Amino acid sequence: MREIHISQIIDNVARICQEANFDLGEDVLGALKDAINREKSPLAQFALNQIIENAEIARNERVPMCQDCGVAVFFVEIGQDIHISGGNIEDVINEGVKRGYNQGYLRKSMVENPLETRRKNTGDNTPAVIHYQICPGDKLKITFAPKGAGSENMSVLNMLKPADGIPGIKKFVIDCVSKAGSNPCPPIVVGVGIGGTFEKAAIMAKKALLRPIGQHNSDIDVASLEKELLEEINSLGIGAAGFGGSTTALAVNIETYPCHIGSLPVAVNINCHAARHKELEL
Repeated sequence: MREIHISQIIDNVARICQEANFDLGEDVLGALKDAINREKSPLAQFALNQIIENAEIARNERVPMCQDCGVAVFFVEIGQDIHISGGNIEDVINEGVKRGYNQGYLRKSMVENPLETRRKNTGDNTPAVIHYQICPGDKLKITFAPKGAGSENMSVLNMLKPADGIPGIKKFVIDCVSKAGSNPCPPIVVGVGIGGTFEKAAIMAKKALLRPIGQHNSDIDVASLEKELLEEINSLGIGAAGFGGSTTALAVNIETYPCHIGSLPVAVNINCHAARHKELEL
């Protein structure tokens, strides 16, 4: 059995906490640049250029691309043939978050209790929100996605009826984006989880945001739905920064899972144009 010591995890988690906030993915930057070439609205072109310039400043000067450095969300894939030594993995990831956010001068936004009388800032952006998956093999893969409140607050879950079908799914997703308007800082990435259960749909919607821009679901019918939704969302006229135009969303990514015969859970998790995430594999 392969052994991984916690010291490797702490240092690497601290590193990707900073890199995710400083370095916007090349897939997102490429999509933003492509959008400028398609965009006909001068105001929308200006907004897109400002977003790209902001991302370049963040990368070059090693500063956050957004003042909201987000909730520290992790997807952790643990190989069943590894042993983590020296401590508990959850404590280790949280220690990495503390170091990364402090060393990188990233904004700390977590409060210790959601109730209004106890919303005291924890001071180090912990605890993180961590999703675990046990996988075959002897690798440890950690994906970090800082999630800001502006886009997170626009996310919605609905338990549709099976009879609502694809038309019902499309209406729900488009209504969510339309009601969100400029609040989630478009152009956005729309993550959609369909099926499973209440909580499974929500996690799938969030995980869908990690898929590279332009990469569609491997299921041809789901991929077709992604393309249809993206076209309809971009016809809403919300546009970059809410200034109008044809670039409300850069992508619609859908993940699906089998579900109960009597239900059709659908979750929409929206990400702002700072679609930040980094991963490491040990």
